[in-house]
Amino acid sequence: MVPLADYLVLSAVVFALGLYAVLTRRNGVAILMGIELMLNAANINLVAFNKYAAPGAVQGQIFALIVITLAACEAAVGLALVLAAYRSLETIHVDEINVMRW
Repeated sequence: MVPLADYLVLSAVVFALGLYAVLTRRNGVAILMGIELMLNAANINLVAFNKYAAPGAVQGQIFALIVITLAACEAAVGLALVLAAYRSLETIHVDEINVMRW
């Protein structure tokens, strides 16, 4: 049986990689991928805590499915925004997209 600490370390590493991608990348698609990594780290935590807190219950898996659904919606909307920005500005770099505010 894998201890809970191993799951938490894995989740922390995945979350840190996602946060690093969000903070350092200037490409819109790479930022969306970083957000997806952070949501997957939350899913690992939900399932791991459910496994150790209530082994027979499925609340952690249900919450993980809800997060996966929300992540899919976020990816669809985010990619639609990136596509719209690319069509109008012909770039997906977030530094150059900020002119859409004006």
